[in-house]
Amino acid sequence: MSENSSVRNHGIDIHDLSPLETASMAISKAADPFGVTTSLLNAQMAWMMHPQELLRAASGLSGDLLALQTHVMRRALGMPSADVITPNPDDVRFADPVWTEAATWDIIKEWYLAFTHRLEDMFFETPGLSDKERRRSAFWLRKWLNMVAPTNYFWLNPVALQRFVETSGESLAQGFRNFMRDARAQNILMVEPDAFVVGKDLATTPGKVVFRNRLVELIHYAPTTEKVRATPIVIVTPWINKFYILDLTNRKSMVRHLTDQGFSVFITSWKNPDAGMAEVCFDDYLLEGVNEVVRVACDFCKVPRVHLVGYCIGGTLVTTYMAWANKRFGAEQTPVAHWTLLTTLTDFSHPGDIDVFIDDACVAALDESMAKKGYLDGSEMATSFRMLRSNSLIWHYWVNSYLLGEPLPPFDVLFWNMDTTRMPRAMHSYYLREMYLHNNLIKRDKLTIAGEPIDLDRIVQPLYAVTAEDDHIAPWNQCYRIRKYINVNASVRFVRSSSGHILGIVNPPVDPPRRSYWIGEPERNEHWEHWFDRAEKRSGTWWEDWVRWLGERCGDEVPAYPAASRSFPALADAPGTYVLEK
Repeated sequence: MSENSSVRNHGIDIHDLSPLETASMAISKAADPFGVTTSLLNAQMAWMMHPQELLRAASGLSGDLLALQTHVMRRALGMPSADVITPNPDDVRFADPVWTEAATWDIIKEWYLAFTHRLEDMFFETPGLSDKERRRSAFWLRKWLNMVAPTNYFWLNPVALQRFVETSGESLAQGFRNFMRDARAQNILMVEPDAFVVGKDLATTPGKVVFRNRLVELIHYAPTTEKVRATPIVIVTPWINKFYILDLTNRKSMVRHLTDQGFSVFITSWKNPDAGMAEVCFDDYLLEGVNEVVRVACDFCKVPRVHLVGYCIGGTLVTTYMAWANKRFGAEQTPVAHWTLLTTLTDFSHPGDIDVFIDDACVAALDESMAKKGYLDGSEMATSFRMLRSNSLIWHYWVNSYLLGEPLPPFDVLFWNMDTTRMPRAMHSYYLREMYLHNNLIKRDKLTIAGEPIDLDRIVQPLYAVTAEDDHIAPWNQCYRIRKYINVNASVRFVRSSSGHILGIVNPPVDPPRRSYWIGEPERNEHWEHWFDRAEKRSGTWWEDWVRWLGERCGDEVPAYPAASRSFPALADAPGTYVLEK
C-alpha cells in the first residue's frame, strides 16, 4: 500500500475533519468555549449509542420512582414514611423541618433529589467518553440541576412563603431592593462593599512597607517581642487575591500569630495590574517578585537565608523559584534555608473541579478575551471559582437575599473574597498553558524560567507542606505529590488540615478546638493513602506544630528587628498602597 493510500480512501482524506465536524468545532469554539452545552450533548449521544448501559441506568431510576410512588401514597394518606432519598449532609437547602414534616413539600423534595442523584450518577458513568469529558458533563449537569432546585423559586420554597406571610410581604419587597442592588453591582453580592475598611477593620497588624517596585510591595511587620528568631519568614501570597487573607483580624491573623511567637515576618502585597502591564510575564514575577523580596529580607536582617512561605499560586511560584535558585546559586548558596507550602499545586494532572475550565478551547477563549483588555478581570476569575461551589456561593445568596429579603452578613472572609484583582495577560496565559494545560512544572528541564531550566529534583531544602481536606481548588492528595518530585534528600513534613482552601489555612488556635489535622513525614514514593493510614491525627490547629518546627530551624534569638531601618526606610505604613488599588 502506498503512503498516499494509507491516508486516503477513494480520494477522500479520512484523517481530515469533515466539513460538518469542522463547522461544529468552529461554532463550539465561538459560542460555547467552556463546553456548557456541548459536553451535555456529547454525554446524551454517548448514552444513546450504548443502549444496554442506558437500559440498566433507566432500570435503577425506575426502581427509585416506584419507591417514590409508594412514599407519595403513604404521605398523601397521612401515614408515616421514611424518605427514599436523603440529602447529602452538607446540603443545607432542605434543612428546614418543613421539607420533611409537610407532605407536599416532602414529595417535591424527594422527586427533585431522586432525579438529581440518578442523573448525576449517570453522567459520571457515561460510557464511551474520556474521564475528563465525563467529569465535565457531570459538572455542568450539576450546575443546571442546582439552578432548577425548588428552593430557588418563590412559589416552590415554603420557607420564603412563610416569611412573606409573617412579614406581610416586606420580605419580598426587601428582596426586590436587594435584587436591584445586585443588578447595579452586576454581581450577586455576598457581603456589602462597605462592610469593612482595609487598614481599619482588616489588615491592621502594624508594620511598614520597606520595598516597592512595579510588581510588589514588601511589608515588614513590627515586632511584638523583645527578641526574635534570627532567620526571618518571608510570605509570598497569591496575586489572584489581596494579601490580607493572612492578616484579617487580630484573632485570625497568621502574621500577628507569628510575630507574637517571636518571628520576624515579611509579606508580599502584589500590584493590581492594569492594561499597561499586559506583557508582564511569569519570569517577571519570579525575578522582580520572589527573588527581590528574598534579597531585601536577607539584606534587611543581615542574614544569608530566610524561611520562605508560598500560598496557593504564590506557592507554585515559590516552588519554581526554589528549583531556579538551586540551579542559579547552587544548594549551598540558595538564600532560602527551608520553606513552607500552603495548599499548593505543583502537579496539575488532576487539579480538581477547576479542570472543567482548562482545555485548549477554554484557554484560547481566555487568551482572546485577555488580548482585548490586557488582563483577566478579577470578577471573571471570582465567578469561575464561585461556580465550583454554586449552591453555597451563588444560590444560597440568591435565596437569602431575594426570596427571604435578608441583609448580607458582615463576614470578613467573604469581603476579602470579593476584593478581587486582575491578572496580566502574558503571565496568566503562560501559567494556564504551561502549568494546568501541559503540566510542565513537574517535567525535568521542560520549562526555562528567568534563564534557568527548572527541575524540582534540585530542591534539597526541608519543606513543611500544608493542605486542606475539603479543598476544591488545590485537592490535598494532588498537593501531596510534591513529595515525589523534590529531591529525595529533602525532608518533608506533610499536613492535611480539616476544612477548605481558606479556613484550612486561616486556622487560629481556639479553645475548645474546632478543627483537627493529620501529620507525618511521607517517603519519596509513598502513596497518599498509605501516608494517611499511618499519619497522626491531632486536635486543634497545625499552626502550633508549624511554630515548633520553625522554632527548631530559624536560629537563635536576637534583638528584634525594627519594622523599618536606615537602609530600608518606611515607604508607607502597613497595609501599604497596592492593596487599596481597585
